Amino acid sequence: MSSTPANKPSAVRADDTKTSSLLSVPEYLSLDKWADTGFEWSGPVAPLSFERLLPALSDEHEQSNLEISVNLYRRNNVLHLAFTVTGAIWLTCQRCLQPINVDLSDDHDIALFEDESQVRLVNEEQDFLLLSEVVSDQTPENLLLLKNIIEDEMLLKTPLAPKHDDCEMSVEQVGDIPEEEEEENPFAALLSLKGKLSN
Repeated sequence: MSSTPANKPSAVRADDTKTSSLLSVPEYLSLDKWADTGFEWSGPVAPLSFERLLPALSDEHEQSNLEISVNLYRRNNVLHLAFTVTGAIWLTCQRCLQPINVDLSDDHDIALFEDESQVRLVNEEQDFLLLSEVVSDQTPENLLLLKNIIEDEMLLKTPLAPKHDDCEMSVEQVGDIPEEEEEENPFAALLSLKGKLSN
């Protein structure tokens, strides 16, 4: 179930049949195999392969592949997952309903702690996750939910209500707009009464 980096020919590719028609990040990364030796993977990835991101994507514009590179390494006895996302996705502007380009490019480095006592081994600004939260419990093998972690970070960069900086609200008009009737000023009657009383 683990995936193979291009420069590690001894590894076994997982789920090639699933992802051959749609370029995707490996679903899982076997920590039993790669936690001590390190792991690298990179390649073009179709935004449509991310199930939770999919509903937000515009279907009126062709989506270009994202370039994603992954590096699992150990430093100061702490496991780290570093990955880079390069590229943009097309969403739908919530104001004009036209496609809007949103850049997801970013570098991420997340410490993977066995327990919270490892916090002291990294600097205060370091992002971290507990392994118990990001390892699949469906199998006895320690499989890191690699694709989920990457998708989580992409979703955090995706605006909930994307809008162009300069566009107009899309409004569909049905029928004629009724003319506003001039309302009589309620104080006009008082004014005319005041004139009569003062005479």
